[in-house]
Amino acid sequence: MHIQLMTDGGADIPKRLSNALDIKVVPLYLHFRDQEYKAGVTIDLETFYQEMAQSDDLPRSSAPSPNDFYEAYKQVDPNTPIIMLSLSKGLSSTYENAVVGKNMLLEEEPGRQIEVINSKTASCGLALLLHEAKTKINENDTYEQLVEHLHERIEQTSTLFVLKTLENLILGGRLDRVKGTIAKTLNIKPLMRASDEGTIEVTEKVRGDKKSIRRFVEQIGEYTKDFEDKVLSMSHCNSEGRAKKVLEEIRNKYPFKDAYLTEMGPLIATYAGEGGLVISFFKN
Repeated sequence: MHIQLMTDGGADIPKRLSNALDIKVVPLYLHFRDQEYKAGVTIDLETFYQEMAQSDDLPRSSAPSPNDFYEAYKQVDPNTPIIMLSLSKGLSSTYENAVVGKNMLLEEEPGRQIEVINSKTASCGLALLLHEAKTKINENDTYEQLVEHLHERIEQTSTLFVLKTLENLILGGRLDRVKGTIAKTLNIKPLMRASDEGTIEVTEKVRGDKKSIRRFVEQIGEYTKDFEDKVLSMSHCNSEGRAKKVLEEIRNKYPFKDAYLTEMGPLIATYAGEGGLVISFFKN
């Protein structure tokens, strides 16, 4: 059975994975001053970074509307079941809008199969779950088996973040300006993770970039083992060289079966700032 996988603009999907899967992405909106863009449609990453460099303020992002999801679902063959993996409900109204869009279509076409799943993660975490979906589809899982498996995997997903700069968190109002200035002066780098509810929480504060990266890598071994059976997914904010170096460190220390690397899209990059890294993997 063919299953249509879908996600939204909160996902950062590496080309190797998107080329292997027919994934439909419902884009989010970006607002620079008085200009609105659809991320990945009317603005690409290169232009996004140019706009960021020229602006004193961070762009605002907004979720796709219920109608955006309705239109995206409607384009799929009515006989093809849909699994929509949404950006964490704890970070955005995207999940709720995806559910409303589903219900709008089901009122017209009640025979449709559409499952909207709150991923409780973002960025490369969604890529990891899409990879898992691909694996299970190739193993001929039924639609019901795949939905159940993804719900289980979401509870086993670890998503960790490390930032090189606090500038964007301060500009975006996610970090108090006074506290942020003190942290910058002391060269403090926060280590963060996706919580069980799918929000982002600070787990540690480390002084210095090298120490924060070392701790970032160390943490993996505290969350999981049996690396030979697991895949790692990583995204970076406009810093491919840094990301490749850290990924090499990770793979030298932990023998993951495979690893994906991709650039962050605008949603996560806006707050992560240049040099920010995210990794996702399954816990034991």
